[in-house]
Amino acid sequence: MDKLEKLTTNAQEIVTIEELKTVLEKPHPKAYIGFEPSGVVHLGWKICTNKIKDFLTCGFDFTVLLADWHAYINDKLGGDLEKIKLCGRYMQDCFAAMGVDTSKVRFVYASDYVNDAKYWELVLKTSKATSVARVKRAMDIMGRGEEEGEKDLSKLFYPAMQVSDIFYLQLDVAYGGTDQRHAHMLARDVAKKIGRTAPVAIHTPLLTSLQADGRMNPIEAKMSKSKPETMISIHDTPDMVKKKLSKAFCPEKQIEGNPVLEVCKFVIFPDLEGKPFLIQRPEKFGGNLQFTTYQELENAFAAGLHPLDLKNATAQHINTILEPVHRYFETHPENLQKMKTAGILQ
Repeated sequence: MDKLEKLTTNAQEIVTIEELKTVLEKPHPKAYIGFEPSGVVHLGWKICTNKIKDFLTCGFDFTVLLADWHAYINDKLGGDLEKIKLCGRYMQDCFAAMGVDTSKVRFVYASDYVNDAKYWELVLKTSKATSVARVKRAMDIMGRGEEEGEKDLSKLFYPAMQVSDIFYLQLDVAYGGTDQRHAHMLARDVAKKIGRTAPVAIHTPLLTSLQADGRMNPIEAKMSKSKPETMISIHDTPDMVKKKLSKAFCPEKQIEGNPVLEVCKFVIFPDLEGKPFLIQRPEKFGGNLQFTTYQELENAFAAGLHPLDLKNATAQHINTILEPVHRYFETHPENLQKMKTAGILQ
């Protein structure tokens, strides 16, 4: 698999492919993803960690921005910066637990550079190159509606800061989930106005809430730690995973908007690396089934594979993925325990 094919795998959008080809000609291109440290990590991160591994394989200098000041603006963890920074250290553990070679990734906190006048110069230049209306439209990157900016002026700083992060870190590629699209498109527009190189934007899908009904806005329906019963935490026990999957929205023969199939497509099959997806069933119910591609599984479900068979198999495969994560935290418990002591995690 060549570099372009690897980076486009499971990507929902790339702006633009031609620009990405040019970036790949550089000896050490730079890319990043930003996260607000704000609580427990869920299964949707597997999509991001897989893509980060792809960037590293393709020779990128990759930065993970643990956006502590942004989380403070967004009122995460009660706006307590110490708790936010503790959560950042826990998230670094999560990357390692999910198989990212953290020795090859640069972890940066926003608080590492907010004392640099050059950063705030970029924030002001970005602000002068856009309008309040455009900034408000970009506020969905933080899970906020436009009206939030009327109540709290700091909320309007957030999109300008996120755009400035991209310029300050001198990135070739801005990577994130589809919920980050507005910020990345704003960065591309602003770049033309202030003489900066526009970043290539790569977006991967968001995992849908397990109990979404398939008709909701994808960003509103995404798996979220704020609704624990609808998401799979990387710390969930095998029994908890099975219980949550048993209650998941998964109508018979329905493909679109099916969160169980999404987990299979975007999390499980990439992790199988060519090994078959196994559904174990008693002989009286037709015996075991194997699928070597996601499309085969989707076709079988559309043809009548029972939702319970799909759910049980999905739970088994998720638990296999989470086994090494649990082992990591058994041997590296410090930050996880501090998160529990601080009341951030149960």
